[in-house]
Amino acid sequence: MERLIGPDAFRDVLGRFASGITVVAALDDGEPVGFACQSFASLSLDPPLVMLAAGRTSVSWPRIERAGRFCVNILAAEQQEVCRSLGRSGADKFAAVPWRVSEHGTVRIDGALAAVECELRAVHEAGDHFLATAEVVALDAREDGSPLLYFRSRYAAGAF
Repeated sequence: MERLIGPDAFRDVLGRFASGITVVAALDDGEPVGFACQSFASLSLDPPLVMLAAGRTSVSWPRIERAGRFCVNILAAEQQEVCRSLGRSGADKFAAVPWRVSEHGTVRIDGALAAVECELRAVHEAGDHFLATAEVVALDAREDGSPLLYFRSRYAAGAF
Protein backbone atom coordinates (compact mmCIF):
# COMPACT_ATOMS: atom_id res chain seq x y z
CA MET A 1 0.00 0.00 0.00
CA GLU A 2 1.35 3.40 -0.98
CA ARG A 3 1.86 5.87 1.85
CA LEU A 4 0.00 9.09 1.36
CA ILE A 5 1.30 10.81 4.48
CA GLY A 6 4.99 11.22 5.26
CA PRO A 7 6.40 11.02 8.79
CA ASP A 8 7.45 14.69 8.90
CA ALA A 9 3.94 15.93 8.04
CA PHE A 10 2.40 13.42 10.46
CA ARG A 11 4.67 14.58 13.31
CA ASP A 12 4.12 18.26 12.49
CA VAL A 13 0.32 18.12 12.43
CA LEU A 14 -0.15 15.74 15.37
CA GLY A 15 2.40 17.74 17.37
CA ARG A 16 -0.28 20.42 17.59
CA PHE A 17 -2.21 18.17 19.96
CA ALA A 18 -0.85 19.04 23.40
CA SER A 19 -0.24 15.98 25.52
CA GLY A 20 0.77 15.36 29.07
CA ILE A 21 4.02 13.59 29.79
CA THR A 22 4.28 10.50 31.93
CA VAL A 23 6.98 8.17 33.13
CA VAL A 24 6.05 4.50 32.95
CA ALA A 25 8.15 2.70 35.55
CA ALA A 26 8.50 -0.72 37.17
CA LEU A 27 10.90 -2.85 39.15
CA ASP A 28 12.79 -5.53 37.27
CA ASP A 29 15.15 -7.72 39.28
CA GLY A 30 15.04 -5.10 42.04
CA GLU A 31 16.13 -2.27 39.72
CA PRO A 32 13.98 0.62 38.52
CA VAL A 33 13.25 0.62 34.80
CA GLY A 34 11.17 3.14 32.90
CA PHE A 35 10.66 5.51 30.01
CA ALA A 36 9.03 8.86 29.26
CA CYS A 37 5.71 8.42 27.49
CA GLN A 38 3.28 10.85 25.86
CA SER A 39 0.97 8.17 24.50
CA PHE A 40 -1.15 7.45 27.55
CA ALA A 41 -4.92 7.70 28.09
CA SER A 42 -7.81 6.42 30.16
CA LEU A 43 -9.71 3.66 28.41
CA SER A 44 -12.54 2.31 30.59
CA LEU A 45 -14.29 3.11 33.86
CA ASP A 46 -15.63 -0.41 34.45
CA PRO A 47 -13.24 -2.03 34.85
CA PRO A 48 -10.77 0.85 35.32
CA LEU A 49 -8.42 0.49 32.35
CA VAL A 50 -5.72 2.67 30.80
CA MET A 51 -3.72 2.35 27.60
CA LEU A 52 -0.23 3.38 26.57
CA ALA A 53 2.08 2.99 23.62
CA ALA A 54 5.69 1.86 23.89
CA GLY A 55 8.12 2.03 20.97
CA ARG A 56 9.25 -1.28 19.51
CA THR A 57 12.87 -0.18 19.90
CA SER A 58 12.47 0.54 23.62
CA VAL A 59 14.92 -1.38 25.79
CA SER A 60 12.85 -0.57 28.89
CA TRP A 61 9.47 -1.83 27.66
CA PRO A 62 10.33 -5.57 27.56
CA ARG A 63 11.52 -5.33 31.17
CA ILE A 64 8.35 -3.51 32.25
CA GLU A 65 6.22 -6.02 30.36
CA ARG A 66 8.04 -8.86 32.13
CA ALA A 67 7.40 -7.20 35.51
CA GLY A 68 3.67 -7.15 34.74
CA ARG A 69 3.03 -4.23 37.11
CA PHE A 70 4.01 -0.63 36.60
CA CYS A 71 3.20 2.92 37.62
CA VAL A 72 2.28 5.67 35.20
CA ASN A 73 3.70 8.79 36.85
CA ILE A 74 2.02 11.94 35.48
CA LEU A 75 4.74 14.58 35.52
CA ALA A 76 4.36 18.03 37.02
CA ALA A 77 5.44 21.21 35.24
CA GLU A 78 8.67 21.43 37.24
CA GLN A 79 9.79 17.91 36.24
CA GLN A 80 11.38 18.59 32.84
CA GLU A 81 14.70 17.16 34.05
CA VAL A 82 12.96 13.96 35.15
CA CYS A 83 11.51 13.68 31.67
CA ARG A 84 14.90 14.26 30.06
CA SER A 85 16.52 11.61 32.27
CA LEU A 86 13.88 8.99 31.57
CA GLY A 87 13.59 9.93 27.91
CA ARG A 88 17.16 8.96 27.05
CA SER A 89 18.66 5.58 26.42
CA GLY A 90 21.64 4.00 28.04
CA ALA A 91 23.14 4.64 31.44
CA ASP A 92 21.30 4.61 34.76
CA LYS A 93 18.34 6.81 33.88
CA PHE A 94 17.23 6.88 37.53
CA ALA A 95 20.56 8.14 38.96
CA ALA A 96 19.31 11.73 39.41
CA VAL A 97 15.59 10.92 39.74
CA PRO A 98 14.08 10.63 43.24
CA TRP A 99 11.80 7.58 43.40
CA ARG A 100 10.43 4.98 45.78
CA VAL A 101 8.86 1.55 45.65
CA SER A 102 5.10 1.62 46.22
CA GLU A 103 3.15 -0.87 48.31
CA HIS A 104 2.17 -2.55 45.02
CA GLY A 105 5.81 -3.01 44.02
CA THR A 106 5.92 -0.36 41.31
CA VAL A 107 8.20 2.66 40.92
CA ARG A 108 6.74 6.01 41.95
CA ILE A 109 8.54 9.20 40.96
CA ASP A 110 8.71 11.71 43.83
CA GLY A 111 6.93 14.97 43.06
CA ALA A 112 4.78 13.58 40.24
CA LEU A 113 1.41 15.25 39.80
CA ALA A 114 -0.33 11.87 39.95
CA ALA A 115 0.43 8.16 40.05
CA VAL A 116 -1.60 5.42 38.35
CA GLU A 117 -0.50 1.93 39.38
CA CYS A 118 -1.41 -0.80 36.94
CA GLU A 119 -1.40 -4.50 36.17
CA LEU A 120 -0.70 -5.30 32.53
CA ARG A 121 -3.64 -6.99 30.75
CA ALA A 122 -2.79 -7.13 27.03
CA VAL A 123 -0.18 -6.03 24.50
CA HIS A 124 -0.94 -5.58 20.79
CA GLU A 125 1.36 -4.85 17.87
CA ALA A 126 0.61 -1.40 16.46
CA GLY A 127 2.93 -0.20 13.70
CA ASP A 128 6.26 0.86 15.19
CA HIS A 129 4.82 0.63 18.72
CA PHE A 130 3.20 -1.80 21.10
CA LEU A 131 -0.21 -0.82 22.45
CA ALA A 132 -0.67 -1.97 26.04
CA THR A 133 -3.82 -2.05 28.12
CA ALA A 134 -3.68 -2.31 31.89
CA GLU A 135 -6.04 -2.42 34.84
CA VAL A 136 -5.64 0.30 37.45
CA VAL A 137 -4.99 -1.11 40.94
CA ALA A 138 -4.21 2.13 42.82
CA LEU A 139 -4.38 5.89 42.28
CA ASP A 140 -2.91 8.93 43.97
CA ALA A 141 -2.70 12.63 43.12
CA ARG A 142 -1.29 15.88 44.49
CA GLU A 143 -3.77 18.60 45.38
CA ASP A 144 -1.59 21.31 43.85
CA GLY A 145 0.55 21.73 40.76
CA SER A 146 0.24 21.94 37.00
CA PRO A 147 1.05 19.33 34.35
CA LEU A 148 4.14 19.13 32.19
CA LEU A 149 2.89 19.29 28.62
CA TYR A 150 4.43 18.64 25.22
CA PHE A 151 3.34 20.80 22.29
CA ARG A 152 4.95 21.18 18.85
CA SER A 153 8.08 19.30 19.95
CA ARG A 154 8.63 21.51 23.00
CA TYR A 155 7.84 21.39 26.68
CA ALA A 156 5.04 23.58 27.90
CA ALA A 157 3.68 24.11 31.39
CA GLY A 158 -0.05 24.27 31.76
CA ALA A 159 -1.27 26.90 34.20
CA PHE A 160 -4.44 25.61 35.82
